[in-house]
Amino acid sequence: MPRNTPAPRRVCSDCDGFPVVAITTGTRNPDGTRTTLTVNCQACHGTGTTTPAALARAGK
Repeated sequence: MPRNTPAPRRVCSDCDGFPVVAITTGTRNPDGTRTTLTVNCQACHGTGTTTPAALARAGK
C-alpha cells in the first residue's frame, strides 16, 4: 500500500535554508577565541522554511 508522504517544506528565499548564522565581532575573548553573535533570519524567524502563500492568507 502506498504511504502518505508529507508535502516538502518550502525553503526560505531570504536565507536560502540557512536561518541562523554566527557573525564575528572582531574582538577576542580572554582565552583567545573570537567573540561571535548568533543572528536569526528575520523573514522565517530562524526556521529556514516559509509558509505557502495560500496558508498564510487563510490564517489572517
